[in-house]
Amino acid sequence: MAQGLKDGDNCKVTAGTHKDKTGTVSDINTSKTGHLTITVTQPNGVRFKTLAKNVVVLTGK
Repeated sequence: MAQGLKDGDNCKVTAGTHKDKTGTVSDINTSKTGHLTITVTQPNGVRFKTLAKNVVVLTGK
């Protein structure tokens, strides 16, 4: 799970519909069911929402 996740972090999706996509984290919310959701913006500008538990933060460049 992505603990310490914050806006602007680079991340990679490791599970779910968007598996293996990378991008920048934004719009961190808690859903009505209590799950942490985020919006990921890919380098090409395409955005998608996913669960925070499905991403890992990428360190370095």
